[in-house]
Amino acid sequence: MFSGLSNFFKKILPKRLFYRALLIVATPILVLQLVITIVFFDSLWIKTNKGMTRALINEISTFIEVYDNEKIDKKELKNLFSLYLELNIEFIENQEFENKYNERWFSPIDRTLRRELKTRFNLDGYWFDTTSYKELIDLRIKYQDGYFKFLLPKDRVTSSSARIFALWITVPAIIMVIISLIFLKNQTRPITNLARAAERFGKGEDVEEFKPSGALEIRQAGHEFDKMRKRILRHLNQRTEMLSGISHDLRTPLTRMKLQIAFINEKDLAKKLTGDIDEMEKMLNEYLQFTSSSYAEKDQMFNLSELIEDAVNKYDNKNILKNLEARVYINGRKNLINRCLNNVIDNALKYGNKVEINLNKKNTNLFIIIDDNGPGIPSKEHANVFKPFYKIDKGRAESKSSVGLGLSIASDIIRSHGGNIMLEKSKMNGLRVKIFLPV
Repeated sequence: MFSGLSNFFKKILPKRLFYRALLIVATPILVLQLVITIVFFDSLWIKTNKGMTRALINEISTFIEVYDNEKIDKKELKNLFSLYLELNIEFIENQEFENKYNERWFSPIDRTLRRELKTRFNLDGYWFDTTSYKELIDLRIKYQDGYFKFLLPKDRVTSSSARIFALWITVPAIIMVIISLIFLKNQTRPITNLARAAERFGKGEDVEEFKPSGALEIRQAGHEFDKMRKRILRHLNQRTEMLSGISHDLRTPLTRMKLQIAFINEKDLAKKLTGDIDEMEKMLNEYLQFTSSSYAEKDQMFNLSELIEDAVNKYDNKNILKNLEARVYINGRKNLINRCLNNVIDNALKYGNKVEINLNKKNTNLFIIIDDNGPGIPSKEHANVFKPFYKIDKGRAESKSSVGLGLSIASDIIRSHGGNIMLEKSKMNGLRVKIFLPV
């Protein structure tokens, strides 16, 4: 039961910190204002109106009682009540009034007036209207063969402090909520900036010097993130520099070996040694390509359709079919995207002889689908082939010079742009590489 209630509240509560904090601040204010309003209307406004209405009905009853006295001057009596009690009184003889009217049950004035009149007069002995006049109430009381018509000021039955109270109760609440909005916005902005910087850094973008701000805990989180970012950058730079040094050291003996092979008289042996050296150079280049840092390149807006078109044209292969949506622009690192596409197309051409590339855009998402007619990859190996240096020995012809880094590089590039890459069976019974990129 409690678990169900907890899940229900989790669903209806806002997800963002700003709105949750606003709810925490605004809810007590609104509840307090509501309680004060209820208490005011119940104990003060309603009871005050009830007392004022009762006093007015007592004055009307007194007037009628005195009017029955034959010794009293009727005209003088009406003048006295009009002068001192603000009652405009008119007696209409030989005429009855219709006691049917629209009952406004939502009006506190009508409810209180009706309740007090019922206690003093018969149900068909009175009639009133509070809407025909802006500042007056038309009240009629049956008397003998006619009726009295009383025009009463509305302020005789209602307190004018209600509007002032409503103003004082709502304006401070609105001011407090606006102040809370400003302060909460300032408090949540550092968290949003930290999340945005972490997202950019996770995608491999260049994050400028991050300046933590906000509360002490948020500043501490920002300082720790900045330290982590600098440690990761230092590690990547050290790795790249180390591998660059290894590359330089290895290329020198490889170059000497090439020169020495040129002096070997046995052509078959020289050919084999040359092939082994070329394979070593290719493997070394792939290692360096995998470990090279992508932080040096800046994001730019470019035409993805044109990039794919240029990449396909470089192969000069009629077996590569393309179906590209025109003028699809994306903000990213152009050279890295080009490297990713080249790796995937190279694999498709290596293990198949037909390749089809599709590019389409749906809402804010881009989809690049590359199909080939090769032997494909078993579904149980789809996740493994994205691991660095992983090679499968069945289902595809194995190349000695391959070190299993092509799809790993492609996966890192796509994920650094906030996208995803997955493998499926193609419509040509080969492998389908499906790339998703957010715009």
